[in-house]
Amino acid sequence: MRIFTTFSPALRRELLLLFAAGLCFWAGLAGLLPTLPLFIETLGASGQQIGIVMASFAVGLLLARPSLSRLADVKGRKLVLIIGLVAIAIAPFGYLLVQSLPHYTTQVFLFGLPVAVDFSLLAMMLIRAFHGLSIAAFVVAYSALVVDISPPANRGELIGYMSLVNPIGLALGPALGGFLYEGSGFFWAFLTMGILGIVGLVLISQIQETYEPSPAVAAGGQPQLFWRLLWTPRVRTPAIILLLVGLAFGTISTFIPLYVREAGISLNVGLIYAASAMASFGSRLLVGRASDRYGRGRFITVSLALYTVAMLVFWTARTAPMFLLAGLLQGAAGGTLIPMIAALMGDRSHPDERGRIFGLVMVGFDVGIALAGPIFGGIADLLSYRGIFGLSGIMTLLGVAIFVTTSSKDLLHSLRFSLSRGQDVYSVDP
Repeated sequence: MRIFTTFSPALRRELLLLFAAGLCFWAGLAGLLPTLPLFIETLGASGQQIGIVMASFAVGLLLARPSLSRLADVKGRKLVLIIGLVAIAIAPFGYLLVQSLPHYTTQVFLFGLPVAVDFSLLAMMLIRAFHGLSIAAFVVAYSALVVDISPPANRGELIGYMSLVNPIGLALGPALGGFLYEGSGFFWAFLTMGILGIVGLVLISQIQETYEPSPAVAAGGQPQLFWRLLWTPRVRTPAIILLLVGLAFGTISTFIPLYVREAGISLNVGLIYAASAMASFGSRLLVGRASDRYGRGRFITVSLALYTVAMLVFWTARTAPMFLLAGLLQGAAGGTLIPMIAALMGDRSHPDERGRIFGLVMVGFDVGIALAGPIFGGIADLLSYRGIFGLSGIMTLLGVAIFVTTSSKDLLHSLRFSLSRGQDVYSVDP
């Protein structure tokens, strides 16, 4: 971590505050993973309905992503960080409020067909969509701010270190949430996650804005429409592979608690997320600096292959150690993939478009999470939770094939970039 010694004391303080706020964000968000599906089930939801409510997070994320990504470029990163933490602080209290509302169901007609509407589940969907603002805001602004600070030659290294907030938060949050739920029920688990969001807000308020938009961007001028950028070669393939990984991640984040129970395994589900987070921590320490030297492509390919193996281990798991092993493999895969995608898009973007580029490439991940809940939830109702993890493995395997063959301007350059030390032809850095 010698790179930090090259920064001024003031900048090191800013990075420390940012890191601590990131820990609060991820712990507050992930602390609900072991408990929220079970909470929704207590409202009378089926497997598909649980998936729909959980997927509403990604719907809110998708709707907010364009405006918040642009806001990070136009108004600065700090404002968008604050918006993300406000959602983390408020949403848990909203979930608790739903539990106190009277349970009411009515029937409406949609395209001439009768549809039962449960107002408790509808309220959960709305709050869950609001919760999705957190990722849409915080992750984009955090990544853009770190890349703003990073020297191009050490970009992967600094992103790797600063992205450690994700695995540490994902380790602490679910373990804490699961412990509080088992000891005191939903109330204290949700209350604690809301408090973490409030602490993160206090920390972010102490950070000084470092990014200054150009006059044209600050005035609202945009050289390209937000969604048009999605189809450019530098963004398209990373967004597609994150769509496929999002399907796998959405399956894990939504259905692991129900799958473990279906399998009859006596295991604190929070330990699976903790195992994933520990492996993610280790991989982020190693791959960031290595990618600055050896290139991003090969590490992205390995991470996609490892994600496939992890989903197949989940599919075949019948004991607690196998579930934990799958969590470790998934954590190592995600801990490599996400920082590498962030570094790759940092290489491929100018400062004035960085928020939009990061936002766009993550749209694929958002859509994958949104689709995983309702689609795989319906399949699980018909078959089992086990089968949907096998399907997720097929999705990530397809991601390997797509990245290896389309990550650069043609097949030959793609093979070189994804499998060896081939140059990234879309990099904007000299």
